[in-house]
Amino acid sequence: MMNLLKSKIGQLRIIAFLEGVSLLVLVFIGMPFKYWLNNPALVKTLGPIHGILFLLFVVSTIGVATAQNWSFKTTTWKVLLSSFVPFGTFYIDKKILREIK
Repeated sequence: MMNLLKSKIGQLRIIAFLEGVSLLVLVFIGMPFKYWLNNPALVKTLGPIHGILFLLFVVSTIGVATAQNWSFKTTTWKVLLSSFVPFGTFYIDKKILREIK
């Protein structure tokens, strides 16, 4: 775990994991609580946290893309798009980010 904190790719992987978990909790737990049980507390709490993690993910992705000379057409857009899809950041971590040294 400490090795991940030492590199920009590792930091991006950690942020991607946290952003992915927050999106899953928000979509699959928070939204049903809000609309089926009329209890918006989880969405009100987790929404801003997810928003901050999303912004960190975008900024970190752009920083890594610049440092790694990623082409926007081939890699950067895939990583950025993954944050909009549930389980997307986990897939991108496995297929793209884990392979980068």
